[in-house]
Amino acid sequence: MNTHDFSTRGGSWLRQVAEHQDVVLSSRVRLARNVSGYLFPNRISPESKEELERVMRESIEQVDLGEKLRYVNLTELDPILRQMLCERYLISRELAQATGDRGVAFSLSERTSLMIHEEDHLRIQVLRAGCAMEEALEAAIQIDRKLEVVLPYAYSESFGYLTSCPTNTGTGLRMSVMMHVPGITMTEQIDTVTRSASKVGLTVRGFSGEGTGALGDLIQISNQQTLGRDEDSILRTVQRLVLKIMEFERGVRDKMMATGRLGLEDRIWRALGTLRYARLLSSEEALKHLSAIRMGCALKLLPEIALADMNELIITTQPGHLQVLKSRALGAEERDQVRAQILRDRLQKSAP
Repeated sequence: MNTHDFSTRGGSWLRQVAEHQDVVLSSRVRLARNVSGYLFPNRISPESKEELERVMRESIEQVDLGEKLRYVNLTELDPILRQMLCERYLISRELAQATGDRGVAFSLSERTSLMIHEEDHLRIQVLRAGCAMEEALEAAIQIDRKLEVVLPYAYSESFGYLTSCPTNTGTGLRMSVMMHVPGITMTEQIDTVTRSASKVGLTVRGFSGEGTGALGDLIQISNQQTLGRDEDSILRTVQRLVLKIMEFERGVRDKMMATGRLGLEDRIWRALGTLRYARLLSSEEALKHLSAIRMGCALKLLPEIALADMNELIITTQPGHLQVLKSRALGAEERDQVRAQILRDRLQKSAP
């Protein structure tokens, strides 16, 4: 991998112009699959795990998935590089922290990644910019069909695709949408969103996934289970809630612009001033200010700054990226210093 290139730019999909990108950063689809004849990852022997890793890697390499894939054996990467891949959503935290033979194959655009030996033998993941759930699902299904030709999946006529966790059994589909909702969080209405999601069998997670809060005003909406539900049912349920949250968020923003525009502008410009001149910035503080600036871009209050730049900075100022950039482990204060320098360099070049 060209690690320096990775640490200074986000995936190309982040910079694409996409539908509803003022509120929705990304749509992600994951399909959980296991290979017939092998025990699930939580019970497989080290020898069988090594053998299956090789079998899946060779199978992936012989299938034309439309984009050239780069395969990385994660046992050969140090923890910082694994953390960076996790921050880019190419692998999950579970895969990064796992042990034994495991890997990931991902496209150069980073829109596709195939995780080997996570919670299941195989996780097919497709990412798309903006609100593109149907496109992401269709792409994932096409990849799945091609791989199924060369990999015999564990499947039951009664239950569907068999998975390590019963909640994934059936379609094995997890659909997740990353949303930027500063208006909702500023007006302390995130609990309303959480309750609405729970009522329709969905869940609200934070920026870094399960167990995290709405850091940087970023939340993920995803389905909780797949057993007994088909792909179309899951898709429509997620779509309906995402559209309602978008409408809610835009309504809050419009109200703030109508009744408190001066205060909103002050918040946005203070955030920009901080990032232009600060010498130390923690991840949490940087995300808070990037969120405010991103909202300013979406509201056309900062027309000279692109949403794509904010999307990229949200990713490339994470701890793993900073340490890869400097080619060494960094202490907390060193990371805060490097992060502040990057943001100063990028944001002093934009806007008067």
